[in-house]
Amino acid sequence: MSEAKLTLDIVAPFWNEAASAEEFARLLADLEAEVSRRFGFRTRKILVDDGGTDNGAERFAKALTGEWEIVRLSRNFGKEVAVLAGLDRTQGDLVLIMDADLQHSLDVSLKLIAELVEDPDVDVVYARTNRQGASWKRSQLAKLFYSLINSSQRFDIPENAGDFRVMRGPVARALTQLRDKRRFNKGLYAWAGFRHKALIYTPADRASGTSKWSRRNLLAFSLEGIASFSVVPLRILSLSGLATALAGIVYGLKIFFEVAFYGIAVPGFPSLLIAIVVLGGFNLALLGLIGEYVWVALSESKDRPVYIVRDVISHESDGQEP
Repeated sequence: MSEAKLTLDIVAPFWNEAASAEEFARLLADLEAEVSRRFGFRTRKILVDDGGTDNGAERFAKALTGEWEIVRLSRNFGKEVAVLAGLDRTQGDLVLIMDADLQHSLDVSLKLIAELVEDPDVDVVYARTNRQGASWKRSQLAKLFYSLINSSQRFDIPENAGDFRVMRGPVARALTQLRDKRRFNKGLYAWAGFRHKALIYTPADRASGTSKWSRRNLLAFSLEGIASFSVVPLRILSLSGLATALAGIVYGLKIFFEVAFYGIAVPGFPSLLIAIVVLGGFNLALLGLIGEYVWVALSESKDRPVYIVRDVISHESDGQEP
């Protein structure tokens, strides 16, 4: 296949992004023109409406140009699943994943594509967020999370890397084979392997609205990633339980010798209360953590589809109306 016939598929999930539809459609049109001029690629746009409650799909359908389709899911399945729904529709030689909130700019998108086109030894070029302005607390929590999730793994999940990336077609097809119900895309990208290259960037400001990721959502997302890709928390609690048991044995021997050789009275209620609180806390923490893993295992064992498509709105590049 000649280079002029290569196709770039752009996957963009969105949820209640009607306010940015026109501006994002202009960005895609500019990106399509630049990709054609610089690399000679044909562009297909695949947008996924993740069960939005506004008229975002309709506004995108009116604003988009060229060859595009909008996949509307039956409800909100989450961004991780929406990305998979878009990847399932791809057929291109290259696939670019980006957000529809305009935080992923035209310039950075072109840099990602150029890096992949110019380096045949690389399969994926991903954007790595510059977090220099983040608070010390958030930075330390992020480092702790990645240290925990990457422990005892044969692959590393890069820090501050999201869905914003461009990949070769075989990589996209490989990712569609991973049908995890409880999806953690950062881990799936790393687990799939291939040769990756990072590009540092600073996200642009949102065109409208606010981030859909609250602290609660981020915490739940982090727990999902840990339960899906790391057994380290279970091992930490197991070792903590073993250390607590050994400490209890040592303390018991201490009491025995004090009573047997020195006649020191054994403290009753305080020591008993401390033992109950410590052991009870460990048991509850362990049960809660096991529950997280059981929930992930239960979700994966059910034979449900990862998502359900409500309908698809499409438009070919021959000038027909959608």
